[in-house]
Amino acid sequence: QLQVVESGGNLVQPGGSLRLSCAVSGFTQDYYAIGWFRQASGKEREGVSCIFGGNETDARTYYPDSPDSMKGRITISRDNAKNIVYLQMDNLNLEDTAVYYCAADESISISTAKAMCWMMRGFGSWGRGTQVTVSS
Repeated sequence: QLQVVESGGNLVQPGGSLRLSCAVSGFTQDYYAIGWFRQASGKEREGVSCIFGGNETDARTYYPDSPDSMKGRITISRDNAKNIVYLQMDNLNLEDTAVYYCAADESISISTAKAMCWMMRGFGSWGRGTQVTVSS
């Protein structure tokens, strides 16, 4: 099982930016899928973005249709050397307040990794979350 640790959550003013980090270790297979989710108080968890790839396959990113409110304001990326996935969030607003979770999984198939991202489900390893609070 992969080990997943998020960091970077903080209190930020509306209009501000944050970069969350997700360190993943324990990979043994060729392909990976790593996704960011968030859960606001009293609401269901929702997928935010995802990145998948492999040792010899370029990383590809995926942004689900929802939350629509985050489109254009977030960027997911991966530092392959450090095995860290970043979620850059800009122009934050009050509705972005939530616990942000990173989830990861690996596969022997790039198709499976892609499917996990496209469906934003099926991840076997989750971090404990990092709190993002947007407030003036």
